[in-house]
This record gives sequence, C-alpha cells and structure tokens, in this order.
Amino acid sequence: MTKEFTNMPKQISHYSELAVANGQINPELYIKYDVKRGLRDLSGQGVLTGLTEISKIKSYTLEDGDVIPCEGELYYRGYNVENLVKGFLEDKRFGFEETTYLLLFGSLPNKTELDEFQKVLADYRNLPIDFVRDIIMKAPSSDMMNTLARSVLTLYSYDDNADDTSIENVLRQSLQLIALFPLLSVYGYQAYNHYVNGESLFIHPPKPELSTAENILHMLRPDGKYTELEAKILDLALVLHAEHGGGNNSSFTTHVVTSSGTDTYSAIAASLGSLKGPKHGGANIKVMRMFDDMKATLKDWKDEEEVRAYLKALLHKEAFDKAGLIYGMGHAVYSISDPRAKVLKFFVESLSKEKQMHDEFALYSLVETMAPEVIAEERKIYKGVSANIDFYSGFVYDMLGLPKELFTPIFAIARISGWCAHRIEELINCGKIIRPAYKSVCPNKEYVSLKDR
Repeated sequence: MTKEFTNMPKQISHYSELAVANGQINPELYIKYDVKRGLRDLSGQGVLTGLTEISKIKSYTLEDGDVIPCEGELYYRGYNVENLVKGFLEDKRFGFEETTYLLLFGSLPNKTELDEFQKVLADYRNLPIDFVRDIIMKAPSSDMMNTLARSVLTLYSYDDNADDTSIENVLRQSLQLIALFPLLSVYGYQAYNHYVNGESLFIHPPKPELSTAENILHMLRPDGKYTELEAKILDLALVLHAEHGGGNNSSFTTHVVTSSGTDTYSAIAASLGSLKGPKHGGANIKVMRMFDDMKATLKDWKDEEEVRAYLKALLHKEAFDKAGLIYGMGHAVYSISDPRAKVLKFFVESLSKEKQMHDEFALYSLVETMAPEVIAEERKIYKGVSANIDFYSGFVYDMLGLPKELFTPIFAIARISGWCAHRIEELINCGKIIRPAYKSVCPNKEYVSLKDR
C-alpha cells in the first residue's frame, strides 16, 4: 500500500518544472510594492496585525525615535518570566500549571485556586475508552507531530459539543487538550518505538499527584523514575515554551484559523502543523544534529580556531546540511539576548554536571560566544545575533534521555497553553475573519480555446 500511495508518475517531474517556471516572482517586485516578507521589516520588527494582553516581548527601546536594541525580556500577562521562574523555584514547586492558569485567566492563582486547577487537569488526564488501542496504536508514524495532530482531530468525534464555540465550551476543550497532550505525545512515541523499532511497549497511566513534567518522565521511562533536578528542568522548559506573543507562527495560526469560526480541534491541529516546521518548533532538532556533526568532525572541542573554522564552514554551506545556517543562533525578534535562553542556560550547566556531560556544555558555551562574531564577520546583519532557546533546549532534552522524536511534541505540550489563551482572546474580541492582502503581479491574458493551444 505504501508503494502505491507514494508512486511517482513520470509526469510529476514535468509538472514540477512547470510549477517552478510559472511560480517564481521577481524579487524586485517585493521592494517595488513595499511588501514586508514574513510580515517583518529589515530590522526584524513585525507588522502590527493585532492586539493581545497575553504576553509581551521587549527587545529594544526607543530614544528620540531611534530603535536601540536591549537585553530581551518576556512577560506573561504583565509579569516578567524571569520573576515568575524565580518565584516558583524559591518555593521549590513546579511552575507549568501555575503558568497555564496565568495565561488562560490573566492572574496568578492563590494556593486554593492552584490546587483546584491542578485537580481539574488531573481529572482530565483520561483518554476515551480504547482510544490508545484504536487510534494511537494503529498506523504509528515516525513523526510524532503528525500523530499528535491526528489524535487531536480524532478527539473531535468523541465530543458531543465539538462545534460549540462559546467561551465556556472552548475553555473546557482547552483544559482537556492541555491535560491530554502529554499522554497523546508519549503514547504515540511508545507505539512507534514498539511497532516500528521493535522495542518493548510501555503504557504507564499518569499519576494525579504528579505535575505535567513529572508525568512526562514517568510515562516515558520503563521504570517511571526520574530525579528531582530532571523534573525541575523539564518543568522550567515547559514554562519558557508556554507562550511567546501573538505574532509567532503557530500562535498567529491559532488566531487566523480561530477567526474563521472553526472548532477547537481544527484550530489546534493547524497550530501543530505550524509548530512542526523546522523554522519554528523543529529548530531544536536541527541544533542537536548540527552539534552531533560538529562533535564528530572536530578533533579537539576546546580548540577555538578549529571551532571557528567549522562555524565558517557552516555559513559557507560546506558543513552539516550545507544550508548556510548556524542553528540556534538568532531570532526574529530578539537581538542582544533571548531571556528564555539565559534562564535555561543556568540550569543546563547543573544538569550537565549531574549527567557527566560538562564537556558538551563547554562546547555549547564556546559556540554561543563565538557564533555571533563569526556571523558578523561573514554577513551583513541588521540587528544583533544571540543564542535562542532552541540552542539549549535540544541539549536539555538529550541529557534527559528524551528521544528526538519527542523534542517538538514537548514544545507543543507547553505551547498549547498559549494557543488556547490566544484562541479564547480571538473569540472574545474578533468579529472579522483575518484576511491580509496579497497583490497579484500576474498580467491579464486572453483565453485561448483548447484546439488552438
């Protein structure tokens, strides 16, 4: 069946040539019509397309009308994320559930509200009867994001009020999906690992007393065990990935699709499709593979000249995937620093010591310092370049023993909190379907009858 489905008729090559020949647009036309490609200008600032109260990103200040780059800052509902992290770490508690409450409802919960919210999520961590057997175990995919999207769309069939877009119903659907994403992701991987890789099958039910981060590790590992530091760092990664403004590709997708009036399952599946892309949620896998190639290529990881030469080879399309990119460096918004990367790096070093991978951490630190210098030497840049969160998150997941197939789903487990907050915000404040303009640059043509073509 697979061969039949992926059969490539000889005409496809010709069709491909036709598509390319008739699909190319003169790059000069984008300048002529002042089109902001990627909805961003040359300085990296996004075109304003909406308003939000969910999160804010600060990457520059204005002085006498001039844009001055500054250290990056990220705010959830007005709270600096660094202060949120400091707060729950000082109290020695997990922060993702508290962060999700904040993103959805706009305020920090008190102890009673947090306990009640955690219980609601725990109660929702139950899939429909036989869902794992009938949906997840059948047709396992090597791509967990596709498995996750398929599972989300299938849940539509189990919901008697699937198309109800009232805030109360969408909130109920949102909480269920937030609670179920860890199960759908981990079980999807376990099915793939068993049926495709031939490994033993483990399906551990979640424990209601555990946090989201703890349950991920519990369900994934055969013995269900993990250290306090492992759970704490995974929880931190979830908090830092939970939200990043309405303009990031997947959250903007949530707004666009929600504005059409569609159901929650379709909206979240569309967001998953966006996050899957290597330019968005799949970026940390690229970072990991780049470092794997780097470690295999370099004779001495501490030799700065050798590392510099490798980074230049990357930019010259002579190393790794020959794409001309140093993955994990640079961000569409941040210039001097990504606050998420700064917060995560501190704990990455602690975990690298626990896992006896400090040499790898030293290599990451060296590349983080050297890459901006090499990029500035080799290319004209319009704003600063710094390590983004993807630079370290893949390394964290690798040290935690998470399979690469789950790297992007872990991102989704976190970001669905932000997606659901944005979906609710769009439903409350919308009224118009989001439809930006595209200018046609194709000349008009006279119709020619079939016999005269």
